[in-house]
Amino acid sequence: MLKRKAYNELLNWKEKRRNEQLRKCLLIKGARQVGKSFIVKEFGEKEYESFINIDFFKQKDLKRIFEGELSSIEIYKRLTANIPGIKLIPGNTLIFLDEIQCCGNARTALKFLAEDMRFDVIASGSLLGLSYGQDADEEVEEPSSLPVGYENQITMYSLDFEEFLWAYGYAPDTINGLKEYMGTDHQIPESIHNKFEELFREFMVVGGMPEVVMDFAEHKDFNRVMEIQQNIISLYQDDISKHAKGREKQLVRMCYDAVPRQLAKELKKFQYSTVEKGQTSRKFGGSVKWLKDSCLVNACSNISEPYIPLIGNEKPEQFKLYINDTGLLTCMYGFETKRAILNNTIKGNAKGGIYENIISECLIKRGYDLHYYKPDDDHELEFLIEKNGEVIPIEVKAGNTASVSLNNFIKDYSPSKAYKLISNRNGIVGVKEVLPHYFVIFI
Repeated sequence: MLKRKAYNELLNWKEKRRNEQLRKCLLIKGARQVGKSFIVKEFGEKEYESFINIDFFKQKDLKRIFEGELSSIEIYKRLTANIPGIKLIPGNTLIFLDEIQCCGNARTALKFLAEDMRFDVIASGSLLGLSYGQDADEEVEEPSSLPVGYENQITMYSLDFEEFLWAYGYAPDTINGLKEYMGTDHQIPESIHNKFEELFREFMVVGGMPEVVMDFAEHKDFNRVMEIQQNIISLYQDDISKHAKGREKQLVRMCYDAVPRQLAKELKKFQYSTVEKGQTSRKFGGSVKWLKDSCLVNACSNISEPYIPLIGNEKPEQFKLYINDTGLLTCMYGFETKRAILNNTIKGNAKGGIYENIISECLIKRGYDLHYYKPDDDHELEFLIEKNGEVIPIEVKAGNTASVSLNNFIKDYSPSKAYKLISNRNGIVGVKEVLPHYFVIFI
């Protein structure tokens, strides 16, 4: 059984329903295969006396529960009429509406279910980040009215590195013990560093998809990892074919396939011309938006100046794309790339692109928006984040080369803290803190 941080978010929502009379249902978004349905089922069976699970994709006949009047009284009455033997226990029942995109009326009804404090309701589904105008799947139903103000939305991702370590049997106290080396001159013991650096490389290869992590934890077989990841990528590609509209199907797929190629070249921004020679955002801009909204990629925007709010200083035409799970990215590159990462023998531009991808993934899972800063052709900082009311620069090095761009940023903008992530042990010089890559989980 995998321990997930999202479980605490579900607990917090339940407590607010009880203690603060929060009149909101919970809506869980995220890419396929990241564990949304699994965690809700675990939560419902552990935390409630009664758990009712409706999957609108598999149980299409149950859509009739949401036909006609959408008051909570009528919905719950039809619920008992269509599902024999269920128990509706006030204050102790969770109703899970899975694949809710297949029942537009159910999404509309969340408003009325949220206001009824007798029972708790969680909804989830595939590609909920897409607007309905973007989705060509005939089974996706547009709600007559979105329940604005009655949904508490969270986005769920694949496992982060800390959750990955939990799956390996590492205790939280052991992991958190590494934090004592942050902000000090005390170096991490070499034996400890080597072990966690090795584990981080395994995380880059295995990734965080729950099915992959559970299988690897049991079998320790990288060939099985590759096979499961290939199946997930195929599922994503099928989603593109099923959900993207018309000509967009081909364009979205072309953009998705181009991301690994661009990362391998370590390009300074996403280039439409590498998707198809001579093309621009006019042709592919909608496809990139589709990929971002579906959570298949993470976007990182360049900024004109490094001041809060970073989103207000974005250059919309300059951005990078990263694959949502680095294990999937390394699968796209093939088994030899995975082996080179594990053996720490990978070289060339692809190495830098892969390390950028893993750090981008870890930052997203920490709740940060992604931005980078490229003031001229010769300098670039891979990531800028907003933390404690200021902009913090993060430089990512696959090895441990010079920090010209980071040093210039410190000189020009005087941040209180700056991070350089490398493959070696930690150190500190002024405001610049040098940390191993795996310390990104503490930033």
